[in-house]
Amino acid sequence: MKFAIVVQGAPYSHEASLSALHFVKAVLDAGHEIYRVFFYQDGIYNASDLIVPPQDETDIRAEWLSLSETHKVELITCIASSLRRGLLNKAEAERYERNAANLNTAFEISGLGQLIDAGLAADRTVTFAA
Repeated sequence: MKFAIVVQGAPYSHEASLSALHFVKAVLDAGHEIYRVFFYQDGIYNASDLIVPPQDETDIRAEWLSLSETHKVELITCIASSLRRGLLNKAEAERYERNAANLNTAFEISGLGQLIDAGLAADRTVTFAA
């Protein structure tokens, strides 16, 4: 079975992100496929290179990065949500004349079309919301 995942919760404000991460790992361990993970609304904060959790907490961003690298899972952040919340890749920082980019390069910034495509391509779409 092929899954599309939508994460709407910030990594340390709600359980949505960690629950999504555990779900994705379980899906992959069961032999299923993750088509795409789409970070929407406050979920985009999972992609920030500026997150520094305390040493005794799970580094959720690092877990997403490891999962993406190990299983070739596509990580997409919503462009509207990202811009509104100040999460920019290099191209968007230059476009809007900002002096820094803070989106981790393992994440791609894109539009809602990626979410629609994922919903059409996957057998199931599962949303984790705050």
